[in-house]
Amino acid sequence: MNISLITGGSSGIGQSTALQLSRQGTGVIVTYRNNPDGAEATVEQITRSGGTAAALPLDVGSVETFDGFVEDVRRCLKDVWQADRLTGLVNNAGLSRALPFDQMDVGTFDELSDALLKGPYFLTQRLLPVLADGGAIVNTSSNAAGLTGLTPGFSAYGALKGAVVVWTRYLAKELSPRGIRVNSVAPGPTRTRLGDDGFAKHPELIAPLAAQTALGRIGEGEDIAGVIAFLLSDGGGWITGQDIEASGGFNL
Repeated sequence: MNISLITGGSSGIGQSTALQLSRQGTGVIVTYRNNPDGAEATVEQITRSGGTAAALPLDVGSVETFDGFVEDVRRCLKDVWQADRLTGLVNNAGLSRALPFDQMDVGTFDELSDALLKGPYFLTQRLLPVLADGGAIVNTSSNAAGLTGLTPGFSAYGALKGAVVVWTRYLAKELSPRGIRVNSVAPGPTRTRLGDDGFAKHPELIAPLAAQTALGRIGEGEDIAGVIAFLLSDGGGWITGQDIEASGGFNL
């Protein structure tokens, strides 16, 4: 049976990805940091639909907790699925902070770096013994790292997401002897809880962004989930080392 671990699965893109994978028959482990209710809601929705899922706490920015987390994953695999390997990993959890370059401080930069790059990097390293040969990894990048998404105030966020894209290529190269495919997906403006639930608190931001999008709206979690699920599936079996923008044609 296919079993995927999705970090940040309590809402937004991660939650939508968990639901999409479950519909395809994949078992799902979702992680959460500050939203246990959202994670449990994800698990409940999956189990009500006949799927299997579990939720585990994880702070992606706290590398010192990763060894214990991997043991939690091993126990979960054994208890829920009588398995010892993951077939998929989605590095989705993150955070967003917007500050002009001349106002960026070391503390904010380090917080972003821990959650967006250092955390996923070393979490993936720790999870490699639990990831099956022939499996797949998908990292969530951002169009903020590309020309279509350049927005003042996001230089640190965009630079770190750009580093995720480069890291993805290296992982694809280094893990290829095990048949593990590695890709990244770059969302454009998407309705998530990032930025302190910015779209919910500032709905006036949505219309201008939709007007900049060729397909006429901002993204929803389901839009990105479909791409991630494809890359984890056999249908994406000949794709590795790629960063795929899923933005509805933002700034096209």
